[in-house]
Amino acid sequence: MTKVTHKLLGLRVVIPEMERAVILKDGIFEIILNPGRHTIGTLGTQSHYDVRNFRVNAEPVISELLTSILRNHGPAVVDHLTVFETAADEMAIVSLDGTPAFLVPPLTRKVVWTDAGLWSTEIVNLSDGFVMTDAMSRRLMTLRSDFIKRFKVEHGQIGLLHVDGKVVGELVPGGHAVWSYGKVIAVKLVDTRENALDVTGQEILTKDRVSIRANLSATYRVVDPVLAVTAVKDFVDTLHRALGSAFRRSLATKTLDEVLAEKGAVDAEAMAAVVAEMAAAGVKVSHVTLKDIILPGEMRDILNTVVLAEKEAEAGVIRRREDAAETRALLNTAKVMADNPAMMRLKELEALESISAKVGTLTVHSGTKGLMEDLVSLSTK
Repeated sequence: MTKVTHKLLGLRVVIPEMERAVILKDGIFEIILNPGRHTIGTLGTQSHYDVRNFRVNAEPVISELLTSILRNHGPAVVDHLTVFETAADEMAIVSLDGTPAFLVPPLTRKVVWTDAGLWSTEIVNLSDGFVMTDAMSRRLMTLRSDFIKRFKVEHGQIGLLHVDGKVVGELVPGGHAVWSYGKVIAVKLVDTRENALDVTGQEILTKDRVSIRANLSATYRVVDPVLAVTAVKDFVDTLHRALGSAFRRSLATKTLDEVLAEKGAVDAEAMAAVVAEMAAAGVKVSHVTLKDIILPGEMRDILNTVVLAEKEAEAGVIRRREDAAETRALLNTAKVMADNPAMMRLKELEALESISAKVGTLTVHSGTKGLMEDLVSLSTK
């Protein structure tokens, strides 16, 4: 908007298109002139006239002069100026020729030139909620305003809408527009998908006072986003501490041997404690496990020695068992051959076959029967 002041005395004035002129006679409002040629005053008059030009466009008019004219001469300018006003809980969407032009916040008055186009207004009651409908959000997409904040919630997330620090609603995945006039608006995104948390290097003392390091793991999912962000400061940090505390309590009641032998029981006991604690924070824990147990260097060497000794003892038992089985088998064979001469002859033939395979030439005298008898008599000498 431009202002041009002219001191005139009975002269003609030309008002361009898309402008209006406010005429002041001796400093007092006289008339608003439309585009065209006009004569102000008459020759010889002693009055002084000021002409102040205003640009006619889609922007609200900011002028102390027009504010004063509206207050003191409202009926005289009703055809030229349109006023939009809002109550304490209202936001007005002002459109020009069907396109949103600007917003009028609560307890505010905006003035526009009526001839700028076809004006229309839509009143929004802010007490009904701060989140816009999808249709309104799309309509105001191109409107630049500090009274609107836009947020995007990704798939698998829930957006918690905070107004002046208080949670007032949840936003589903998608784009959202929120009225922000006079309020501190924020959106906290909460991931509702299944997640895993690993806790490494937890120092834990067993019942027999062996210090071990444990790596823990949990699978969880947020089922109540509002409770998850209001019941505790940080639900992930709370789960981290709950895991460490649960396993520390469970392992403190067991010796190292019991921990190594009953790892599944340790997991079940710790999971029951973690599930109960995190349910109060709106988090569902579906799996808890003791992934790794890391022993100190000295204890690891001792344990390896014990395991080695146990395995060597087991190997000795197995060897003695096999020797006894082999002896029993030989004894059984001897008994069978003693009771059965034909079996004895069969074994002798097997021995002869074995011997003949190891010599280059074998000469047989007096036939097979003589050979067998000589071999038998040889074996008895």
